[in-house]
Amino acid sequence: MSDPTTRKLAAQVAAHTSWASTSDRAARTANARAALQARFEDEVDPHRVLDPDERARRVEHARSAYYARLALRSHSSRRKAADLLAAADTADAELKESL
Repeated sequence: MSDPTTRKLAAQVAAHTSWASTSDRAARTANARAALQARFEDEVDPHRVLDPDERARRVEHARSAYYARLALRSHSSRRKAADLLAAADTADAELKESL
């Protein structure tokens, strides 16, 4: 099963099967959410010296920045893919004209 498409499809089947048998989605993801929360808290207040309200405010900004960075990277990737596709289409059209 070394083919990337086969691996991807097998992983999708496994994931859907697993989620289909999960009765409490929130409980299943609680550890991951807590770890992400701790990551942001460590980022903004590693020694836990800030007032809890101030830490929470900063954590929310750190979380927003994290997801904004992901969105920016996604947008850049999609834009690059669109530009490459347009260039390929142009090259293809030029090749057909020259034949």
